[in-house]
Amino acid sequence: MFKTVLFPVDQSQEARNAAEVAIDVVKQYESRLILLSVVEEISSDSSEEENPMKSPTAVAKLLENVEEIFSKQGIEVQVIEKQGKPAFTICDVADEVNANLIVMGCRGLGLTEEGANDSVTNRVINLSPCPVLIVP
Repeated sequence: MFKTVLFPVDQSQEARNAAEVAIDVVKQYESRLILLSVVEEISSDSSEEENPMKSPTAVAKLLENVEEIFSKQGIEVQVIEKQGKPAFTICDVADEVNANLIVMGCRGLGLTEEGANDSVTNRVINLSPCPVLIVP
């Protein structure tokens, strides 16, 4: 059913919680797992210190740590690192890899630039080319 699972990750607690669910789904359905992290573009009014997801070094380290978590569970992971706006990039990658499911935390590190009422998770739900499993 879920041949390819996309797991977008940031440094939030919700993403850590979602990792456990991703492990369960991948094992149950013997899915291919794709780990994605998006390096956000730095705007003039923010810095890497304010948001570690804007630091390519921090994102690379995050991906390495999360890949290790899955490896310890015996799960092979394909790692993708992209730069851009998280919600759009997540949906683009889901489309590119023909993902059957996106597993992600209910709330990541931030809101979109468009406003406080819109989160990356909400955007992904609305734009995704496949089902999205949101983990609290």
